[in-house]
Parts: sequence; C-alpha cells; structure tokens
Amino acid sequence: MNDEQLLRYSRQIMLPEIDVAGQQKLLDSHVLIIGMGGLGSPVAMYLASAGIGQMTLVDDDKVELSNLQRQVAHTQSDIGKNKADSAKETLLSLNPDISVNAISHRLNEDKMNNEVAKADVVIDATDNFTTRFAINKACVKTETPLVSGAAIRMEAQVSVFNPKQKNSPCYHCLYKDSGELDESCSETGVLAPLVGIIGSVQALETIKVLLDLGETLAGKLLLLDAKTMEWRSVKLKKDPNCPVCS
Repeated sequence: MNDEQLLRYSRQIMLPEIDVAGQQKLLDSHVLIIGMGGLGSPVAMYLASAGIGQMTLVDDDKVELSNLQRQVAHTQSDIGKNKADSAKETLLSLNPDISVNAISHRLNEDKMNNEVAKADVVIDATDNFTTRFAINKACVKTETPLVSGAAIRMEAQVSVFNPKQKNSPCYHCLYKDSGELDESCSETGVLAPLVGIIGSVQALETIKVLLDLGETLAGKLLLLDAKTMEWRSVKLKKDPNCPVCS
C-alpha cells in the first residue's frame, strides 16, 4: 500500500483484527455482487469505501424514477442508464483506487459459474427466487461463500452460506424450489432504510468472510422486524436430502 491508501484505510488498519495485513487482503480480494438495486447499492458502496480491490457488478435492469427512493447508488441523472454501469460510476467516485467491472446482461448458467468461480465471495442482492437458486447452485458447485439478503415491506433477512465449511447448509436447504410466486417490492413496497440496514449487514459479513474474522452468519438466519426493531436469529441445518449441496 502507498501512503494515500494507508491514510484512506487508516481507521480500519487501526483495528487489531485487521491491521495492515488484513487491509491488504481486502485490496487483493474480488467480490461479485449480483443485483444493483436497494440491497446491492449499500453493499457495493460500503465495500468500495472499505477497499475491496476488485468488484464485479451484475444487473441487466435500467434505473427508473421509482428506484431512487432506496437504490442509493443511483441519482436523478442516472435514470435510463443500466444499473451496473451507473453503480460503477458511483463506486469509482467514492474510491478511484479500486477496479470495478460492470456486466449489464443476465448470466446464463455457464457464465454464472465462470463469474462465481473468479470471486472470493458472492453477494446475492437480487429480488427473485429463480436468480437466487441459480446463484446458490453456482456457489455450491464452485465452493464460493455466498452472502444472501432480502427485504420487503418492513421485514428482512440475511445469512451466509459457506460451502467451504463442513455441514454448512445452502440457500436451497432454506427455501425449496417449489414454483412459488415471487414477491417483490414493486408489488408490495419496502421501507427505504430497511434495505440500507440489510445491505450494510451483508457488506459487514462479506468482510468477515474475506478476513476469517469473528463469527459469521453461516448456519444462521438473521431476521429483522422493522416495525418493532427486533432482531431474531434462527439456526439453519444442512438438509441431507438437498438436491444441490448433499
């Protein structure tokens, strides 16, 4: 690290759990974020600021006016732009020292596997089960840690699925691919700060996974009821009959 980097990341380097070696590890890390909406925005912005050296952003959607209530990586002038491209501009304005790759199209199975395999951690910030199951499958196949979050109305959840850990459950152990209807905030709504809270937790868990720091949410599901501001933690177990990870 040069002097400017040492100053930029000084408040993290001061932490004995991170120090110079940990910060360098973050700079050497590659994180894949799929979905640059309400969750992906704060995740990406905090990770960029924290010094994740390489980030790949995936989203085939365009910025709309209704997104701006919660998708803080985008501004009024970004309306009509691809979300991955818009977010890339925001991240580089926050930290020009990092490398950001924007993918503005959907990933088929082969490309998903390829992008996931190149990453140290994958972040699921999407809003539909089909994509979530596809991401999980690729993470299990490549043994890549997955940080998953979801928020709708005034309820949210976040967890870590780490195939590298023995007996760790995967996303499919939690939710079965039963063809259930997806709910999204475009139909049911979501309170703006809620996605910021969960996205921040996802960013924190990502750093912890990268640095093997403390105890992550692997094997646990953290639930938030924003109405009462109550957090609840539920233990998750590996499904021995899971068609994806067993």
